[in-house]
Amino acid sequence: MSGQFASERWINFFTSYGNEMLQAFLRTLSISIIALVLALVLSIVFGVMSMSKNGLARAISRVYVEFFQNMPLLILVFVCYNLFPLINITLEPFAIGCIIIGLYHGAYIAEVVRSGIMSINKGQFEAAYSQGFTYLETMRYIILPQMLTIVLPPTAVQAANLVKNTSVLAMIAGHEIMYAANSYGYSTLNYGPPLVTAGILYFIICFPISTWAKKLERKRDIALEGRGGER
Repeated sequence: MSGQFASERWINFFTSYGNEMLQAFLRTLSISIIALVLALVLSIVFGVMSMSKNGLARAISRVYVEFFQNMPLLILVFVCYNLFPLINITLEPFAIGCIIIGLYHGAYIAEVVRSGIMSINKGQFEAAYSQGFTYLETMRYIILPQMLTIVLPPTAVQAANLVKNTSVLAMIAGHEIMYAANSYGYSTLNYGPPLVTAGILYFIICFPISTWAKKLERKRDIALEGRGGER
């Protein structure tokens, strides 16, 4: 094999840059985990707000969701990286990645949460209110636990997308997988091995998540069919 995939290119890549790719892999995992935790917290907050009887809460939730769902992640990362220093905010690319990616995917998962809340029978709300529960207590103790099996599959899909979207941090020297692959390719004009390796590393993270999402979806469908049969 010749060209970009010649054997000597692979040998040179792994012997001289293997450790850097491993570090980039671990950094990508760290960014993904922190961003996902942030996204989950935001999604619950804004998902609950979106169904509130308070018009201001619903409006704030809608603005948040619409803004992040209708802006490319790449532009958000670029603007924030260059804007923060102008207002005397100094953040490392790692922190910017965690925050922006978390905010971005929080908006998408918030819609998943909103759909999950809407799927619960309204009688559940009425029964809770009749027992003296407040809206937040109803959400915490009655609605959110019931909707968990409904929202987990699409949330897992969003988690896989979040991992892949960490690649945009290559633009701001995020030192994640894609940045490491591009750096090696640019310095050696040897793009084949690092890019293929990057793809494999993303696959290693995303494939188990996607597989888990499919299993959750099957369990959810079986549970919903069982409920339908009981009725």
